Parts: sequence; C-alpha cells; structure tokens
Amino acid sequence: MKRISVYLKLRVVGAIETAPGHTIKARIQEVAQRTFHDEDGVPHVFTWRTIQTWYSLYKQLGVEALRSRPRADKGRTRKVAPEEIREAIETVLPEFRNGRFTKMALYRRCIERGLISPQSCAQTTWFRIIRQYDLLTPADQTQSKRRLAFSKAYANEMWQMDTMFGPHLKNGGGHTQVKLIAFIDDASRVIPHGEFFFSENTENLVTCLRSAFYKRGVPETLYVDNGAIYTCAEINWICSRVGTLLCHTPVRDGAAKGKIERFFRGVRDRFLIRELDLSSLEVLNRQFRDWVENEYHTSIHGTLGMKPIDRFAMDSRRLRFLDPMEANDELFFFEEERSVRKDNTFQVGGKRYEAPRDLSARKIQVRYRRGQADRILVYYKGERLGEATLLDFQANDRAKRSEFRAERSGSLLQSKVSTSDL
Repeated sequence: MKRISVYLKLRVVGAIETAPGHTIKARIQEVAQRTFHDEDGVPHVFTWRTIQTWYSLYKQLGVEALRSRPRADKGRTRKVAPEEIREAIETVLPEFRNGRFTKMALYRRCIERGLISPQSCAQTTWFRIIRQYDLLTPADQTQSKRRLAFSKAYANEMWQMDTMFGPHLKNGGGHTQVKLIAFIDDASRVIPHGEFFFSENTENLVTCLRSAFYKRGVPETLYVDNGAIYTCAEINWICSRVGTLLCHTPVRDGAAKGKIERFFRGVRDRFLIRELDLSSLEVLNRQFRDWVENEYHTSIHGTLGMKPIDRFAMDSRRLRFLDPMEANDELFFFEEERSVRKDNTFQVGGKRYEAPRDLSARKIQVRYRRGQADRILVYYKGERLGEATLLDFQANDRAKRSEFRAERSGSLLQSKVSTSDL
C-alpha cells in the first residue's frame, strides 16, 4: 500500500482552515467529502476520523508528527547497491565476444573476478536487480524511450539539480577538475544557484542548497538523480524540514533532467569557451555568477519567449522565502543520534558536551554544521531543548564546592537564628 506523503497530508489539513462550517468538526467532515490528488495524480478520499487525527497531530506536534516512518532500508538492497552491479557488469562485458552471454554467465564471471560475492548478492537478487533497473538494455535503446515535453506552471514548483564536470584548476601542488553543482527552475529556467567545487561531496551540496534557498526561495519539489550525494541523509532531512518533496530520476536515465542538462551544454558552449581567469576557485565562481546574472538571466529564452528573470518575477507572490536568521540556518544542520550518560554528558567528534537539561540515560538527537561542531543543538522527541555546552571539569568542580558552601552557610545561619529564638 502506498504511503501518504507529508505534502498531501498538509494539503488536507490546510483545507480545513478554508472549509465552510461553524465548528472544527463540521469543517473536517466537509473536507472528508472532497477528493485530493497526490503528486502522481492519484485521487484519494479520507475519512473524517483520519483527517481529525492528522489535524490534532499537526496542531500539537507540528509537521514532524505527520511524517510516516518507513523502514530505513525500504526500496534499497541491504547488501549490494544497483550501481555496484552495474559497474560489475560493465567490467566483465568486454570479455564476452559479440555480446553473446547469459545473465548466469555474467553472474559467475563477476564472482570469479571478485567484483561481487555470493554472500552480498545471491542469484535471485542478481536477476531481480537486473530486471528491475534494466541493466542489460543497451544505452541507445534506453535513450529512445517515449518522452513528453513538459513545463511546470509556476516558478519554484520544481527545481532540477545536477553536477557537471568543469575545467582543471590549481589545487595545492597539482591540478583538480572542478565540479559545478547547479539548480534550474522548471517553469522560468532561472538558475537559483550554481557553484564550482573541488569535490562533489555532501558538505558542498548542503552549502549549495542553503545558498539557493536563501536566494530564490523554497521549491515545492526537488528533482535529482541517484548519485551518492543526492541520496544522502542530509538532503532528505533538509527537504523534509523546509517542506520540499524530494524526487529521484529512474536509474540510468539522465535524460529525465533535460532542462538542467541543456543548461550545462550552454555553460560549456557559452561560458567555458571564454578566456577565463582560472587562477582560483573563488575567481571562477565570481565569473560564473556574473555570467548567469548579467547574461543568462537577461537574455530571451527560446522556449519561453522572454527573459528567465522576468518569467520568475511573474510568480513573485507565490514564492516562499527563508529569512536569513540563525533559526533557519539550523535547518541545514547535520543530525545524528547520541546516548546521554548518567552524568548528563554525551560525545560528538571526540569531545564531551553537557546537555542543556537533565537527559541522563536517554537517546537524543544532536544537530550541528558538518565539519564545524561549534554549536551543538539538542533535540529530544522532536523538541528543541537548546544548545549543549562543552564539558568543563574544573568549572563543574568549583560550582559544586560553591553550592556546598552556600548550603552549609545557610544551614549554620538557620541554626543560629533558631538558637537565638530560644
């Protein structure tokens, strides 16, 4: 049974506010008569008791209470990834003449070469993954599948995101090929953000997401491929916190993100062919931002028939922005679970911290900026409890001694007062 997404639940809960009726119960019963369509266009009708439950959870605990908790490994193989099987197949295929092979022959050869093991990938798993992801279909056939040209109706309704390999820049003692991580708005073709990095990792992805959300608002849907950084836990956390639906393209189907791929071709044909200053990464990014803002956004787009920035501005009233404030910065923090010791301390990055409240012998969630654990935020059962403080043994010792002396002096004073009364 398909799970109901948070996006659809929020639409149902939001409909209660505008539904006719003098009481909450009457408005909920009116909403129960409506039909709602999910992201795939599938119609749904919910009972008034279900809607009432969602409404109560949302009012008491917020959006997190509406989130379904599926299995952590749902939709994924436990021991082997489809990408690993694809790489193994591509490695051994040249060993078979004229493309004459069987799936079982490929499986045995991959085991002989040590590319996979029977313990990590059984025969049934091998056949199922090949069939599910169509790993043996030639590339020319997979690219000829029927496609329909489409475009979203409004700006920030969907962003496409991908990575492009760029020029080589000096990095330390050698040269490194930089990677461009960029977004494109499906309706207006505006580039919310794009930035070159020396490496394609999760930390750089979060940096790019943060800049894009602050500059152009929060999209309703983010469309990405199945690369390692686009399936990491951080991007799922960030999208769920800001209310963005994260969608992935089918495996081995890069053409599904045609708009961002077309933009990358424009970057190669119109930007990288110039006489660029490649002395540093900062200089390259500054030149890229100037080209995007002053040329790409202000040129007439062939499909739109107008400038992308003008098309984006047409939907300015529909856009949802994040205010540049400390609380919103926390939306992009890394999260992990920690166990609090009996002395109310826990450990992060080899350092011990004190919890802001008494949480001894409990499981908590901590959030912090990846690579910069200067602020550790403590959450317990979805509630933000505050910042943790770095453990200071000497300060705790002085605090205990001073408290003991205060208690002792208070006891002596009370004793003297009692004696004088006699």
